[in-house]
Amino acid sequence: MGGDIFSLNGQVALVTGASSGLGRAFAGYLADAGAQVVLGARRADKCAEAAAEIGDSAMAVALDVTDADSIEAALDAAE
Repeated sequence: MGGDIFSLNGQVALVTGASSGLGRAFAGYLADAGAQVVLGARRADKCAEAAAEIGDSAMAVALDVTDADSIEAALDAAE
């Protein structure tokens, strides 16, 4: 079979709860698979630390999934 079936090259992934734990781990796995990763959580400082650890394929945004304005702002930043 040709190509890597798990490649996410050219894709963007928005990961919520990405400041720690499973969200942080999934963000790293998605970046390793080639995705550009947007890490979102209420603790923006922790997201920024995680994004810096992942590298150039990651960026951090402040995101509170219970707040529609926060969601819209995070999506705008990700675009």
